[in-house]
Amino acid sequence: MRRSTKTRRPYNLGRRAESTGETRQRIVEATFELHSERGIADTSMKDIAERAGVSVGTVYHHFPSYADAIVACGAYTAEHAPAPTRALFDGAASRHERIERLARSFFDRYERVPALESVRRDRQLTPELDAFARDEVRGRRKLAAEAAGTGGDAALVAALLDIDVYRSLRREGFSTADASTRVAGLLNHALDAAPGAGRR
Repeated sequence: MRRSTKTRRPYNLGRRAESTGETRQRIVEATFELHSERGIADTSMKDIAERAGVSVGTVYHHFPSYADAIVACGAYTAEHAPAPTRALFDGAASRHERIERLARSFFDRYERVPALESVRRDRQLTPELDAFARDEVRGRRKLAAEAAGTGGDAALVAALLDIDVYRSLRREGFSTADASTRVAGLLNHALDAAPGAGRR
């Protein structure tokens, strides 16, 4: 009997750990969905529990505070919908192509992560959320400068690739793909018209 118990125990512990991990993942995914649908400030731990199909106590067991759940959701977002990096410019032959790639990358991400709009609006909720919002802006400006090239109007590029511009175009009926194409076209036209501008 003792031998049988010892051989079963590692299996049971393994199953328990797997179940715990699955529950945590379900809670994080529920948080991501609710942030996308309602926004961060308008989501509660009770809402998360209901969406994940667990008790509120279970949510608090995994995440002692709502701030902890927000941080976990941010990590999930970074893993499944990472922010664009300069690698997207690899092989780009011209500034036109860099701008097109950048617009497509940002707008695709805005579509995949609707909660990014809420991040800006609700950034005061936690220091981590505020830091995330700052990083998003910093990253967009840095990539805009690289896409625009020397002497290009990086501020204009960064401004027209803002999530508010994307949301406005979507409300007017543009698809994500069409919105990125139109904005890239407008940016390249404006950059081409600048004194001394080139396409490199």
